[in-house]
Amino acid sequence: MPEYTYHEQTDIKNIELIRNICDELPPYVKKFFRSIQQSKSSRTRLGYARDIKTFFEYICEAYTDVPCESPKDVTLEILSSIDAMFIEDYMDYLQVYRKDGRVITNGKASIKRKITALSVFYSYFYRNDLVSQNPVAKIERPRLHDKQIVRMDAAETANFLDTVEYGINLTDKQLQYHEKNKTRDLALLTLMLSTGIRISECIGLDINDVDIENTSIKITRKGGKEAIVYFSDESIDPLIAYMEERKKIEPQKGHENALFLSSQKRRISIRTVENLVKKYSQSAVPLKRITPHKLRSTYGTALYQETSDIYLVADVLGHSDVNTTRKHYADIDNERKRMARNKVQLREK
Repeated sequence: MPEYTYHEQTDIKNIELIRNICDELPPYVKKFFRSIQQSKSSRTRLGYARDIKTFFEYICEAYTDVPCESPKDVTLEILSSIDAMFIEDYMDYLQVYRKDGRVITNGKASIKRKITALSVFYSYFYRNDLVSQNPVAKIERPRLHDKQIVRMDAAETANFLDTVEYGINLTDKQLQYHEKNKTRDLALLTLMLSTGIRISECIGLDINDVDIENTSIKITRKGGKEAIVYFSDESIDPLIAYMEERKKIEPQKGHENALFLSSQKRRISIRTVENLVKKYSQSAVPLKRITPHKLRSTYGTALYQETSDIYLVADVLGHSDVNTTRKHYADIDNERKRMARNKVQLREK
């Protein structure tokens, strides 16, 4: 049995989930997913599959011209007959609906994502003359307002790491877990804060991906591209301490190569990292909602403030488009411009 990396295992799991969803949909849907398998990641394709299934379930509930008892009954003729008003009704439905006894809500960002999936789906069939129109192209998408970027400043970052290392302000129950996991937590969170890597890139690290001598790690970016990222000297001691501790742990089968392990001796999960960031930040930075992605923003902000090089920040963070980076750190540019207003002296005082 070949040994797969975390990212390969994730791809395999996602592909199996996509196939399971497609089995609940008409056969022609598989043609669409075959068409995008080279251009979209398995995670993106899985999101599309779930969103398309939701749309097909809505058709079964709301389409009245031809009865559809299940999503499998939705023909290409039905898809072709759906107009823009039906899509707008669907967007309205997505705001609040019930499924399996649960109330499901979607904000503007979620609705926009679902409509984007539907747009790509319809475009494929329209482009190949399998439907006569693309109703999604005629609707107005939800307009999203730019959110304020939440990040920690230097003092808050120091408080955060002090809490991780020393358990400051943690409850008695939290301190019990802290004593057991503080070496791992300090190594993991210092690494994230000194590199800006994504949470998936962090939990996907294997032991052999760490090069202490060259202060570097090998990560797998979104889309499967490998990259070398360099960590700061502040990460060296926490990493060495944890890796010494890691040698003494006997991991569960299938998790032998994982760098960061959970209490169950399995590769640490995204949920676990989210929970430990929440735990430490609530004690250290109670007025800000800090998530693993906010650690990334914190690093990107600090790097940009120190270098003023937006292209370097984009490259280190793994942004394919520098405009994505510029959008996140535009407020820093504005502050720098404000501070520079008196730098040029027009007349002698």
